[in-house]
Amino acid sequence: MERILFVDDDPNILNAYRRRLRKVFRFDTAQGGEQALKMLNGTGRYAVVCTDMRMPGMDGLEFLTRVKKRSPDSVRLMLTGDGEQEVAMRAVNKGNVFRFLTKPCPPELMAEALVSAIKQYRLLRSEKELLSKTLKGAVEVLLEVLSLTSPVAFCRATAIRDYVRKLARELGIEDCWEFEVAALLSQIGCVTLPQEMLERLYRREPLTEIEKSAFENHPLVGSQLISKIPRLEEVARCIAFQEKRFDGSGQPDEVCKGRRIPLGARMLKVVGDLVALENVGVASQEAMARLSTRLGWYDPKILKALDRIVHGKQSLRSMTVKMERLVPGMILDQDIWSPENRLLLGRGHAVTSLLCERLRNLRDIMEPTPVRVLVPTSPAQELLAPNKRVKRPEQISRKGAKPQRPEKKRFANPVRQY
Repeated sequence: MERILFVDDDPNILNAYRRRLRKVFRFDTAQGGEQALKMLNGTGRYAVVCTDMRMPGMDGLEFLTRVKKRSPDSVRLMLTGDGEQEVAMRAVNKGNVFRFLTKPCPPELMAEALVSAIKQYRLLRSEKELLSKTLKGAVEVLLEVLSLTSPVAFCRATAIRDYVRKLARELGIEDCWEFEVAALLSQIGCVTLPQEMLERLYRREPLTEIEKSAFENHPLVGSQLISKIPRLEEVARCIAFQEKRFDGSGQPDEVCKGRRIPLGARMLKVVGDLVALENVGVASQEAMARLSTRLGWYDPKILKALDRIVHGKQSLRSMTVKMERLVPGMILDQDIWSPENRLLLGRGHAVTSLLCERLRNLRDIMEPTPVRVLVPTSPAQELLAPNKRVKRPEQISRKGAKPQRPEKKRFANPVRQY
């Protein structure tokens, strides 16, 4: 059963709630806003929060405004006196109050309001859960399509997502799911572009004017695709404006500059340019120095935050390991190519468990040759000590059984050397 929180400065009123409603509802009481906020932090989620308006110290309006930030899913009720219409309007605007009750409130009316509030809470939660699963599924499908049709764009998108996640944390943004989704889908428009062209772009080789025009149009294409998914309208707008400079120049042609450009788009612009430089071998700190010389391109606040992230990066060391010994936490320090000379994974791609599984599935067409990777300086010796071998699942034996060493296969070298 969902829990309800009653808040009032009068202990007699709280005791009356206990006597009259305890057999029907599961609830807690708090004497004042400060105590209630501590309970919200300590005991978890409340389906309904009901508070008096007139309380010493923190009044009901201020309290519900804070509840909205700390527990946005909670349905909020307020008890007010007669003639407090102005207070009611302010509460609707600031605290998103679901229903107002006039004091003194009969127990029957209070019970009816609580039942309605719980139904509203269940409706909101089910809708949110359905939306979350639907969006997650849609995003996963699009990312799978991107990874299969354009590995270059997929590698770039994941690198952008990693930076955007850190950048949001550095800027103090708590709810950053839209920015992360925008980062992951920022290159989805590249599915319309030839893979060979993207690989040349990745290597910073010259493109024809027609190819340049096609690539510059990919944010608009991606935005149009994403805008068809409900509730991702803001994500689509971020993707559309990801190449817009802070001074208003750049694509799209719509007149928009400064902080009128969506925050997510401003983040994508600076992070995308940083990743582009890193992909061609420019060190992160050197890349940041180059970005700092591009006056008018980036939001100064975001640029400074990204600079702090780059200069605060953990020290990495380069080492060479066999492909079958890649483990999560490593970062590729070179490109990996297929025998058909197609780029599979780009330099700078973070190794994940899913990536290790994908490479294991490609063992029949790829030779397990050495790969250059980056690992944190301190754990590097522990991660891959000279005499320490990282075991794959098929090498882990049952108790008492002798481990079987897998048979090695020889295939063409998929790693292009530079």
